[in-house]
Amino acid sequence: MTPAPQHLEPPERLIRTISAWEGDPGRAWLATLPERAAEHLARWDLRPERVLSPGGQISMVVLVRQADGTPATLKLGLVTDETRHEHAALAHWDGRGAVRLLRADPDEGVLLMERLHGDVSLRSLPEPKAMLEACAALRRLWVPPRDGHPFTSVADHTAGLAARLRERGGRPYVDADARPLVDEALAIRDALTAPAPEPVPVLLHGDYHHGNVLSADRIPWLAIDPKPLVGDPAFDLAWLVRDRLETLVAGPGAQAAARRRVTKLSDALEVERDRVRGWALFRSVEAGVWAFSVGDRASGELLLEFATLL
Repeated sequence: MTPAPQHLEPPERLIRTISAWEGDPGRAWLATLPERAAEHLARWDLRPERVLSPGGQISMVVLVRQADGTPATLKLGLVTDETRHEHAALAHWDGRGAVRLLRADPDEGVLLMERLHGDVSLRSLPEPKAMLEACAALRRLWVPPRDGHPFTSVADHTAGLAARLRERGGRPYVDADARPLVDEALAIRDALTAPAPEPVPVLLHGDYHHGNVLSADRIPWLAIDPKPLVGDPAFDLAWLVRDRLETLVAGPGAQAAARRRVTKLSDALEVERDRVRGWALFRSVEAGVWAFSVGDRASGELLLEFATLL
């Protein structure tokens, strides 16, 4: 007898974020999730244990068992320009520094991966230890891409971000006194991508921070959820520079602390300091203005405050 299809509901955080960020198309995608989850559980002979909650912001994550009883993780993600080639990056790394990919249906944004300890990220460690482990894992990820790879370059990706930042920066939700910071971020991005000798391009994670590095059994820490790009390694350090942002900004000597992070990370990974600072500033301003555009004013103000510290 064929087992009954498994009905799994998306967690509340996923419903909130997709609805806020994607509107009606996002809600339509959410409505298909239970059916698509059931389809892949049946097709890949998986037994669900539970849906992770709060889970991802643009994906539903399900802990499963394979036919032989081996634990695994099923991820059903919204396919975007940033996530479209997640499977290709994981396949290229093949478990070196990142979670190992077992199966993929890239057109549907569905991945089956080895099971990690999803409730234990680098955020569980004291900051100095977390930064050391983050740097060690990142070194394994920065490898040359294969010939004919599908990944977008940092220059092309940030050209799109810059165009949207330029347009959003003039909207009423951005205070007039923040617009010089927007102009500075755009100028820095142009300088960082100008034709000139640049660092040797490598495969980048694209969204690398403490929360995206989880405890594992094969080796202590493995990266998850890449939004892969190819280009300047300094781009990958931008989110590490701003990690644990609320604590950093609220602490004494926040500006000195932010600049020390830039120096320590650039020295540890032998990346040019000005490029780390520049990408951290651009990405923080772009993310802050985007947060304003979706009504998250608190996050936007925090990100722009951090950018001023740099």
